[in-house]
Amino acid sequence: MFAKLAASLFALCALTSGVVSKPLPATTDLVVRGGSHSFNNYGGFSSMNNFDNFYGSSNFDNSQFSESSITVVKEQETEVVCHSQSIEIIQQRLLVLQEMAKRIITEQVCEVETQTVVFEQFHSSLHGFSRDLRRFSGRGVGYDSNIASHFSSIVSSDSSISSNDFGFSGSDLGKSYVIPSGNNWDNSRSYGSVGNAYRAARTAVTKF
Repeated sequence: MFAKLAASLFALCALTSGVVSKPLPATTDLVVRGGSHSFNNYGGFSSMNNFDNFYGSSNFDNSQFSESSITVVKEQETEVVCHSQSIEIIQQRLLVLQEMAKRIITEQVCEVETQTVVFEQFHSSLHGFSRDLRRFSGRGVGYDSNIASHFSSIVSSDSSISSNDFGFSGSDLGKSYVIPSGNNWDNSRSYGSVGNAYRAARTAVTKF
């Protein structure tokens, strides 16, 4: 159950991380993406020590996560099959995950600069799942069951956010990859229908 909740978070943020359809104003503060950008000790903040160790200085948004780094497994030797729930149930759980992400960042990071950088890393890394859903990435649409299994350990018995090391880094993502079956993807039509769904969702997004 926790693995499914954690996997669902990717779908929520994937909708909010796409590129807008109209050109941005010339006064935007966006910079050219990609390349090697080190954030180790950024701004002189001790909270940014070893920041690059998780994904790497040239892999800020984990865009280097590729099909070749995935090891597909089956949970408990049983095939995982999707089971449709009402959309309100899905939205409730995604909102819980959204607020938990905000709680982790605001309770466990005190420097607002670090809060900003780590959130942007988290947010931008989820765009990869949007590409998975649209079958652009070459990866199967799934999640890492080993990493998702730590979801229940995020909150301690006293309801505080835990602070123990789970023992993995960003480079471990994909080593226990589960691809649920049972969806309605059809190569003959789904590229078009999913593309239409993506554009409809992006059109509905309010530009902040």
